[in-house]
Amino acid sequence: MENTESKHTEDPNQPHKPIEHDYAEHENDPGPSPQAVEEYNDRGAGPVMKWLIPVLVIALLIYWFVFRK
Repeated sequence: MENTESKHTEDPNQPHKPIEHDYAEHENDPGPSPQAVEEYNDRGAGPVMKWLIPVLVIALLIYWFVFRK
């Protein structure tokens, strides 16, 4: 295997790269595609986790208080 260094380095304090419109011109260092930035995510795990975690915590607390010795 070849030892190649990763050229992907991002500093969180710097602004992100602009959306890529001409991939051939920036092939060595491309920015994100428009589809990756503008895609609507209606099936994310956030809404499910927002309800699932509190319900599980409450259920486990009830179980712990009722069945502990």
